[in-house]
Amino acid sequence: MNLSCIIVEDEPLARNLLTEYINKVSSLQLLQSFDNPLEALDFLRTQEPDILFLDVQMPEITGISLLKILKSKPIVILTTAYSEYAIEGYELDVTDYLLKPITFERFLKSVEKATERLAGASVLQKDPILPENKESSSTQQHYLFVKDGTKHVKLKMDDIMFIKGLKDYITIHTPKGNITTLQRLKTLEQQLPSSKFIRVHHSYIIALEWIDTIDRDGVQIGDNYIPVSDTYRKAFKAIINERDLDNL
Repeated sequence: MNLSCIIVEDEPLARNLLTEYINKVSSLQLLQSFDNPLEALDFLRTQEPDILFLDVQMPEITGISLLKILKSKPIVILTTAYSEYAIEGYELDVTDYLLKPITFERFLKSVEKATERLAGASVLQKDPILPENKESSSTQQHYLFVKDGTKHVKLKMDDIMFIKGLKDYITIHTPKGNITTLQRLKTLEQQLPSSKFIRVHHSYIIALEWIDTIDRDGVQIGDNYIPVSDTYRKAFKAIINERDLDNL
């Protein structure tokens, strides 16, 4: 998969290093690099690169502020010298963050994450209802076991309202309470029936049956508002339209 990308980084040395790394990877094409985030913002209003390498701390506006302004975002990889920005980055649907100084090995892992995410979104958008057609109600598993502290808890699929992930942890929300466990969201996603659950955000999987309302930017499940990110919006809309619900 060939991926286009841009760099937004005000430090010349960091910008040059990222350019060097990108040029070493044959599947990456550097469209442009910017030292000014406002110029990058103008570019992103008309162009759609696959990956955005974005510095957090910049003079005019921060990388976080730029992300909040963008209506349609590419895959975002933050570059920063401060790890505390990671949590806010994940809340904004950032795919990964690179701590400076950035090694080439760590850069490659980040690119691999971006490639997997883009490939997954592409499959969903091409045939979002295919997994449901393949599943048989007689063979679906109706429960799973989740480790909670020193014990394993049996959870019925129908009781799972939504799941929130943050790096290596997930929190499963149910009517009876929440369970936080050491597990990746992607790993759990593979155990869930696609006829009942859908990924709507880098950090969220929701149960379709528990949706109360839907608007353009997210869904309401009980007292919780779940954002639907640009990466997963088309696939989610296709599923909802297939089930004769209103368009987002």
